[in-house]
Order: sequence, then structure tokens, then C-alpha cells
Amino acid sequence: MKLFRSTAFRLSLVYLVVFALSAFGTLGYVAWNAQRLLFQGLVGTVEAEITGLAEQYRVGGLRQLIAVVEARSREPGASLYLVTTPAGERVAGNVDALEPGVLDRPGQREITYQRGRREERFGEPHRAVVRVFVLPGGFRLLVGRDVEERARLRDVIRRAFGWSMLLVLGLGFFGGLFVTKRVLRRIDAMTDTTQFIMAGHLHGRLPLAGTGDELDRLAGNLNAMLDRIGVLMAGMRQVSDNIAHDLKTPLTRLRNRADEALRTARTPDELRAALEANIEESENLIRVFNALLMIARLEAGNAQDILSDIDAAEAARGVAELYDALAEEAGMSFEARIEGSLPVRGNRELLGQAIANLVDNAIKYGAPAPGEGEKPVVVSARRVGAEALITVADRGPGIPAAERDRVLERFVRLETARTRPGFGLGLSLVTAVAGLHGGRLILEDNGPGLRATLAIPLR
Repeated sequence: MKLFRSTAFRLSLVYLVVFALSAFGTLGYVAWNAQRLLFQGLVGTVEAEITGLAEQYRVGGLRQLIAVVEARSREPGASLYLVTTPAGERVAGNVDALEPGVLDRPGQREITYQRGRREERFGEPHRAVVRVFVLPGGFRLLVGRDVEERARLRDVIRRAFGWSMLLVLGLGFFGGLFVTKRVLRRIDAMTDTTQFIMAGHLHGRLPLAGTGDELDRLAGNLNAMLDRIGVLMAGMRQVSDNIAHDLKTPLTRLRNRADEALRTARTPDELRAALEANIEESENLIRVFNALLMIARLEAGNAQDILSDIDAAEAARGVAELYDALAEEAGMSFEARIEGSLPVRGNRELLGQAIANLVDNAIKYGAPAPGEGEKPVVVSARRVGAEALITVADRGPGIPAAERDRVLERFVRLETARTRPGFGLGLSLVTAVAGLHGGRLILEDNGPGLRATLAIPLR
């Protein structure tokens, strides 16, 4: 019953009905045309016979006409001839009996008649197309053609139609069952896999037949969706673990400071200092949660409505002007190489924040140690092909190639960065902003240092 209730079987049944109706119409049209052509052929034959007999009558009169009719009547075939007196008595011909009144109405018609006595099937009724003429003196001439061939053709067409319909319906039905079973087999395999996944086995994936058909495309898209869901769930688990570990320390510090202030503070100034320290620590935590919320929103694709046509070069230029003085305070030279205009589809504030995070990291981790010379930070924005490349390069310790994918995750900080303030969310936010703009973040070796490039498609 599941087979007959399936959509594939119903579609096959609909196609079968449509095809059967089409075949019925085609065969009917062919049969109608075949009978029409056959009838026209019979009429043409009768006309040819009439032309010949008219010529015989013109040359030799009634006597020669009767002689010719008598001679032709002896020849085997489907042609009919009859000459009668004005009273209706047969003079010559191969027709023995006619319907009453046939000879009284000149012209062409289809009649029922009986063959002459020389025919083996005497007395058996036949159908024929005839033309009746009234000759001088009241004599009648009938010339016709038997339509038995038409009846045989009709029987042949009827049998062919019956067998064809039976064959079409049979092959269509069993073909529909075969196709439906194949489709149901694949659908059942997908259903089993989805149930396997819903049972908690998130590594399961829908099977692909390798045919590239619509079911394969559907399965491929669903597998891609499951991969994406797996990545998001892994990210959620990682965020949860990182929050539990990395935010535990500032929260503990916040609690200990409040507890210490309650136990040791003796003056209003001491209490005020403790409150200010707690407020600063709370603001750091708020910034962390705001960054997490922003990353989650960007990765979920819920910020598409804030995109507009902007100039990426102008956003990079604004960040460069903001950090120029900060780089000098850190003992670094700052250089901006920005082209005139880089039109992209994006959000100016988010793009500026992503560039600012890259510049801030370059200044924070690329600053020279005491006794070292001045180190440069270079911000460039240029057009390469169909992309706008915004690059921030420094001469700091850089990031090992094996760690460049890992540092893009939330709360990931290398051991060399543990001594610097931060929570490990800067590059994660840059990656999310790049994804929102349809671009990507590329981390490369600057020999020495790090070269971070934000690649965004041009408008």
C-alpha cells in the first residue's frame, strides 16, 4: 500500500493516463484518415469505371454498353455493374438484389446489395459505394465498388488499437511500479539515514547514487546543511567550554575584589577604588559578550539587511588615521597605502571594526621590545582582479602556519599572547565580518611578522 500511495506512483499513473489518451487520439486520427483515404480511392475507382462505360455507350450505344458490362461482370474483383430495364429487370451485371428504390434515385450513395449467382457467397449482404445513371429510354446503369476492404481495415485497426492499448497500459503500469520502487528505495534510504541522525548520530549523511539527478542534488544540499549544522554545534560547544574556562578567571577576580573590599576597606576612597576596579572588569566582560553576540549574529546571516554600497578604501583610510598616533606611541612606524576607491557591498561600521581589530593586533603583538629598533605597520588597500584586498602587515613574532586556522576560533590565544590583554575574539570577529561580506580572511607569513588580508568581492 505504501507503494501505491507514493507520489512517484501517482505521477507515473498520471503520465500513463496522459500517454494512453495521446496514443488513443493518435490511433484514432490515423484510423479516420486511413478510412477516409480508402473511401476516396473507392470513389475514384467508381469515377474511372463510369468514364470508361460512358465512352463505350457513346461509341456503340446501349448494345455495346450491355456487352461491356456483361464482360466486366465476369471478371473477379470488387467492382459492381448492373444494367436494368425501365421496369427494374436486370439485363447485365453482377448484382443480384438491391435495396428497394435504389435505382429510382440517380446519384452516389452507399447501399446494401447481394452478389450475383456466380458468387460463392450468394445471398450474403454486402455494402458498396455506387452511382446510378438513367440512360435514354429509361434504362438504368449502376456502377459501384464493394467496401468490404474498408470493413476489413476497420477490423484490423480495432484489433491493433486493442492490443496497443493493452500493451501501453501493461508496460506503463509495470514500468511505473519499477520506477516507483527505485525511487522509494532511495527515499527509504534517506529516511533511514535521517532517523539515524535524529537518534543522535550526527555524523550520518544521506547516501548519494552518483547520478547527479534531483535526488542526488537534494541529498548533497542536505548533507551540506548537516555539515554546517555540525560546524555550528561544534562552535557552540567550543564557545561553551571557552566561556566556562576563559571567563571563569575574570568573574572570580571580580568576586574576590568585591569580597576583599568588604573585608578590608575602611574608608570611602578604598571602597570607591574597589568599585571602579569592578566596574572596569564588568565592562570588559560586557565587551566580550557583545563580541560573542555580534559573531553569532554575523555567522547566522542575520545582518544582511544592514548592507549597502560603501567604499572599502574610505573605511580603511579612516582606521589608518585613527591608529596612526597609537602606533607612534608604541614605538612603531605607520604607513598607509590605500587606493582611491574600492566599491563593495557591505557595512561601513563592521568593516571598519574588522580592519581596526587587525591593526590593533599588529600594534599589540608587533610592538618592539625594549632596546629594539622601530618596527613598521603597513596598512594597504588595493584592487586585485574582482576583489578588494585590505592588508595589515607587521614585523612581530607572527603566527606559525600550523596555528593559523586555530587562531580564527573563539577564545583561542597562543602561548606567546597570554601575557597581553585580550580574550581571543578579535580574529573570530574579523572572520565573521568577512563572511558577511562574501569574503575571507587570509593569514600569511610576512618574513618576519604576520600579513593579514581581508579579501572582499568588489561591487
